[in-house]
Amino acid sequence: MRHIPLILLLFYTQLSLAANLSIKQVAQGIYVHQGLIEVPDTHNHDAIANIGFIVGEKCVAVVDTGGTPAQGQALKAAIKKVTQVPICYVINTHGHPDHIFGNRAFSGIKNIQFIGHHKLARAMVERGAFYIQRSEEQIAVKLTAKDVIVPTKSVKKTLKLDLGGRVLSLTAYPTAHTDNDLTVFDSKTETIWLSDLLFLGHLPVLDGSLNGWLSVLGKLEKRQFDVVIPGHGQIVRDWPASLQPEKQYLQYLQTVLRGKIKQGVYLEDVLKSVSYPAKDQWQLFDDFHKKNLSSAFAELEWED
Repeated sequence: MRHIPLILLLFYTQLSLAANLSIKQVAQGIYVHQGLIEVPDTHNHDAIANIGFIVGEKCVAVVDTGGTPAQGQALKAAIKKVTQVPICYVINTHGHPDHIFGNRAFSGIKNIQFIGHHKLARAMVERGAFYIQRSEEQIAVKLTAKDVIVPTKSVKKTLKLDLGGRVLSLTAYPTAHTDNDLTVFDSKTETIWLSDLLFLGHLPVLDGSLNGWLSVLGKLEKRQFDVVIPGHGQIVRDWPASLQPEKQYLQYLQTVLRGKIKQGVYLEDVLKSVSYPAKDQWQLFDDFHKKNLSSAFAELEWED
């Protein structure tokens, strides 16, 4: 039997896994692939985010493309199985690698527009080299600079996209989960794609501003949605009840850390002593909680 190099074996394995992309229609014309609640590794190839697409009469809008070009190809193939309507837009909700590295699969489509927050291009360029450098070791996929596909159109505040028979409203936010968060709202079905502004099951991961994230959630909480698509976890229809676990966790970090900072407690001791009473409700708690403590502490210690 001919010997297959390990790197090729890993590539074919992840390509095969990506090709079997499961897609579920969660509202009329809105399709989602639910990612795994896992840390990115050489077995899941960073296929951990919720990604999908929205079908109009004239255009399809893709919302996030996955963690590798192969997953992007699988998503494109899934779209072709559902509709012959052309793909006009790829919307990236923020710059984390599990949401953007499938972009290259769509880059050859004629007249396609890549859309993101006005700070997304900078974030992708600044972090791209780091993601690429770690990709082969971390997820067994060799990414290159060609896989960093930045927006061709940016959103400073809001943008409307007419897909034909349905209009999407895109909103760019101040720093929250990241400094480049974008949501997609479909008024036809009252569906909002919150992406990583909402984590369900998966512990929330702070890469922006704790105070900013809570502020954004406070405003979103006052709105009504029929269907809510998080960045990680199951699609829900009980908004704003489904928001409460994340909100309570972030509020706990804010309250406890403010108290520790006021008492003069050092970060080293915070990392050893601050857990969370309801930690069992979160998957990957041990993977991300201390990171959240560090990020939140660095922000809150500079408050007036």
